[in-house]
Amino acid sequence: MSQFEVLLLLGMASITFAIRYTLFAVGDRVRFSPLVEQALGYVPVAVLTAIIVPAVAMPDGNGLQLNLDNAYLVGGIVAVLIAAFSRNLLLTIFGSMAVFFLWRWWLLA
Repeated sequence: MSQFEVLLLLGMASITFAIRYTLFAVGDRVRFSPLVEQALGYVPVAVLTAIIVPAVAMPDGNGLQLNLDNAYLVGGIVAVLIAAFSRNLLLTIFGSMAVFFLWRWWLLA
């Protein structure tokens, strides 16, 4: 690592720490409107969706694979369906993983 890269890394870490620490330090004194609080409730869902959808739709990173040969897509769809109907986190995880592995095994057979 060059000296520039180390300084860049330390600078980014400092800025990230300062932003987060500031919010923790004054967080109890800041009040948001009900509309902003409601909007902030959607942030985790939006972030997870932004991370998961590209990984499911483009598992190898070379364009969309929206077909039944994509075990990631099939497992993801099953996960959404199980979660929507059961509202059970463990059932969603284990059910979708079982479908994913069985689908991959069936495709490779």
